[in-house]
Amino acid sequence: MRVAVVEYGVGNLNSIYRAIKTVGHEPVITDDPEQVRAADAVVLPGVGHFGAAAERLKERGLDDAVLDGVGTVPVLGICLGMQLLMEESMEAPGVEGLGVFEGTCVRLPEGVKVPHMGWNEVRFECKLFEEFDGEMFYFVHSYRVSPENSKIVLGTTEYGEEFPSVIGDEKRRVYGTQFHPEKSGPIGLSLLEKVLEEG
Repeated sequence: MRVAVVEYGVGNLNSIYRAIKTVGHEPVITDDPEQVRAADAVVLPGVGHFGAAAERLKERGLDDAVLDGVGTVPVLGICLGMQLLMEESMEAPGVEGLGVFEGTCVRLPEGVKVPHMGWNEVRFECKLFEEFDGEMFYFVHSYRVSPENSKIVLGTTEYGEEFPSVIGDEKRRVYGTQFHPEKSGPIGLSLLEKVLEEG
């Protein structure tokens, strides 16, 4: 399977490249919209600022290329990539996300250390990922998604409050993880493989 890793200038992509190769697929790091459209699966990674990331995707025509994959091939947003699947973020008022899912992104609550960095438990609420329920995954983030429809929440995590750490729509084959599966050891690799092959 040829997996397009969307390159739009937000973070080191070596770890996700290696992870995709480890689970037996062919990663292609690309900023070419046509290569994204031609892939068998799409991974939208990212760290950094929502507004800058959204603008870079749009400038390079990668926003439409990612959206063209939704409903056709597996699409996975990781960390900031997950947040970009939403309509907007309080981190960058007025900047539009991809709008795959209705809702916004909000800052983690006061009283907790920000960013939320390190290992934390994920409670899964869907059959696709039931084997990973209660496992630990690696997080680095300061904002989290706040979807309008609770049905897209596939997993949650506690950090000052319960927040959605996995979202998705199995019919459209589009998913988002707030954690980094590529940095979460064997469990993370197994989840990545599950999304690419069964998602």
